[in-house]
Amino acid sequence: MFGIGIDVSKDRLDVAVHEQQFRHFSNSKRGFEALVRWLQKWPAKQVVLEASGGYEQAALDALHEAGLPMVRINPGRARSFAKATGQLAKTDRIDAMVLAQMAHLLKHTRYTPVAPWQRKLAEFSLRRRHLVQMRSSEKQRMRAFSEPVLQVMMNSQLEYLDEQIRVLDKAIAEQLRNQPSWNSLVEMKGVSTVVMTTLACELPELGKLSGKAISALVGVAPMNRESGSWQGHRRITGGRAVVRQALYMAALSACRYEPQLRNFFKSLKAKGKPGKVALVAVMRKMLVILNARKRDAEAMMASA
Repeated sequence: MFGIGIDVSKDRLDVAVHEQQFRHFSNSKRGFEALVRWLQKWPAKQVVLEASGGYEQAALDALHEAGLPMVRINPGRARSFAKATGQLAKTDRIDAMVLAQMAHLLKHTRYTPVAPWQRKLAEFSLRRRHLVQMRSSEKQRMRAFSEPVLQVMMNSQLEYLDEQIRVLDKAIAEQLRNQPSWNSLVEMKGVSTVVMTTLACELPELGKLSGKAISALVGVAPMNRESGSWQGHRRITGGRAVVRQALYMAALSACRYEPQLRNFFKSLKAKGKPGKVALVAVMRKMLVILNARKRDAEAMMASA
């Protein structure tokens, strides 16, 4: 069995078989078919590629559908692995070889495609984030203009963006209504439609992992920093930034309106914990509760 590494760019796939061969394929349907045929003579232990801003998605789905053991990893992990092995240079060929070495030596979590409704919802959610960012940028740019005619033009643009966001919010809410296992999450104060959409799109593992595992995956679990007799402050690191951002806003609301989390936050503050530390603890507790509720909702649906 061989470790396979694939470096993905917009138009090309650079493919390396661990300590064996290296080839190029086009990042297209025809290229995927040729790659699958070529890999038949190299039984794959794992096929590892990096997240590449969406350029990898078509290849990932096509190769997974062909029965290959696909893995998608964070590019930061691959770069750290390369440095740890003494590989400081960076080219497409080298990156593919590093990924093949990772596939050969390390066991990774296999890629599991999300449901079609989650993929559709993710596109709506991404477009909404784009429009919100555009609206924020336009409001900041308005400060540089004093001419009334220009301010009218910019206000018209803001009204258009607001209307587009409302249309997307309505479409997103409609899609979520058709997913009963997610609807139970909104019962918690602070969990808005935006938060639930982010969890559904960016955290499909919710309800399938333990509380500790899901916290580490998102990046809200404090990591130890110890060496000999020295003990540093534990800090959160890594994880999924988009999910953390949504949980942060949800926790701000939950600290005020959700009794269980409000009391938890106050107890941490009473013990002398800094506000940000207490808030991150609320984010973690909130995530663990939502994870348990999602697990229970799926179990009830399965037994019904």
